[in-house]
Amino acid sequence: MRRSLVPLAAAVLTGGLLSFAPPASAADGDEGFTIKDPRITESSGLAASRQHPGIYWTHNDSDDGAFLYAVDSATGDTVATVTLTGVGTPRDVEAISIGPDDQIYVGDIGDNLGGTWDHVWIYRLPEPKQLTDQTVRATQYDVQYQDGARDAESLVVHPETGRVYIVDKNSAGGHLYEGPAELSPSGMNVFTSIAAVPDLEATDAALSPDARRLVVRSYFGAVAYDWNGGKLKRLGRLSVPTGFVQGESVTYTADGGRLMYGAEGEGSQVLPGDPPGGGAAAGAQDSGSSGSGGGGAGDGDTRNLTVGAGALGAAVVAMLVLGARRRRRRG
Repeated sequence: MRRSLVPLAAAVLTGGLLSFAPPASAADGDEGFTIKDPRITESSGLAASRQHPGIYWTHNDSDDGAFLYAVDSATGDTVATVTLTGVGTPRDVEAISIGPDDQIYVGDIGDNLGGTWDHVWIYRLPEPKQLTDQTVRATQYDVQYQDGARDAESLVVHPETGRVYIVDKNSAGGHLYEGPAELSPSGMNVFTSIAAVPDLEATDAALSPDARRLVVRSYFGAVAYDWNGGKLKRLGRLSVPTGFVQGESVTYTADGGRLMYGAEGEGSQVLPGDPPGGGAAAGAQDSGSSGSGGGGAGDGDTRNLTVGAGALGAAVVAMLVLGARRRRRRG
């Protein structure tokens, strides 16, 4: 993922993106963690392990190679590094999700050139039974969109059917794309738009373990939907933990009881939040319609985030520094 953060910082300073309120208190004790591995500087996707309680899979978003990292939420340490074989050279890995039969799906679906690549890739591999450094052969799938190339950072897998879905990333609002009933490793897999996601610029998404709720997040907010068989019904905005300079990832915990939000950067935090309907303090809250409309593009960003005044200044400075430091490393 790449985005110039200087305009965002300017918007913060002028009150264009953030509203002031007391800091949220979502993180309690050891429910959150900090990723300690110095190799993980751009954690872009996050998935809770089904086989290994307390383990979260993540990856860098580009220029890192075909690697997945298993991070222990109790310590923040990487307990296994998985090297993928059977795939080409990754371009922009942005998402990770776990489907039926403990199959890991990795979305090499980013396109920082604004949707110019004629196809992107999904990799599938079995989740390792043992948490050791190892090499695992993955299956590579070629992916196109029915309505043309686009940038995307969000991929979810239906926990019952194994069908794969992608939410594209667009500042004007995106769409939910549905893949074929079964992905083909030998032909092109065409994804079709089935629902609008008009509320925010999606940087990740998570489907609940019971397949009832979809959460889509952006840099500064998140919106919850009733899955409704893929015919999304907007439930409202979610309270997102504060302290992120550049919010990037989201996953449900393995039991579905919490959402875990991640960010890019060295030593980045993963912080918990309540899922839709998870409590009066942090459930879905929406002053607009509960239907698929409910606000214009960016609505999930502009009215959801609450931050303390102390955190605001640090966030602005960090955004400016990060925006000046980052350059697109791939043509």
